[in-house]
Amino acid sequence: MRLRGYDYAAAGLYFVTVCAYDRACLFGEVVDGQVQLTDAGRILETCWRAIPDHCPHTTLDSWVVMPNHVHGIIVLGATHAGTIHVRALHAGTHVRATHASPLRAGSLGAIVGSFKSAVTRRINALRGGGGTVWQRNYHEHVIRNERDLRRIRRYIADNPVRWSLDRENPTPSTCPT
Repeated sequence: MRLRGYDYAAAGLYFVTVCAYDRACLFGEVVDGQVQLTDAGRILETCWRAIPDHCPHTTLDSWVVMPNHVHGIIVLGATHAGTIHVRALHAGTHVRATHASPLRAGSLGAIVGSFKSAVTRRINALRGGGGTVWQRNYHEHVIRNERDLRRIRRYIADNPVRWSLDRENPTPSTCPT
């Protein structure tokens, strides 16, 4: 689903969704439109908040931990925390000059991979053994303008309230664990 030729280490805003393996409700449950995190969900939250500590060129914008996934906006190349500049981006704007690995240091893929690895290590330590935590890969969307940013922020904020309305999401009685 990546934009062909796009440089995912380029400065910009990226909407990311990472899902639990088999969509298991590992991270919590939604009660009255609020997410109640499990210990695994608190680990995820701690690791998400720590992304800028490990990747100094990043800041975090809106995000939410859901029972079986996390949505968030990662800002690459921010000059300082809290400063977000959105400009119209086009797929060809940040084309790589070489065929560099998409997981080069500082790229979105490297950041998400490091995050997933840290969460997995900590959750498996909590479990007392190994296990698969994440689905393979992740979904991303390059945020192209202020309107897109506002729409995505609203989507993230409303996600817990909409949980029970989405037929794709399991109900508490059917949620795989």
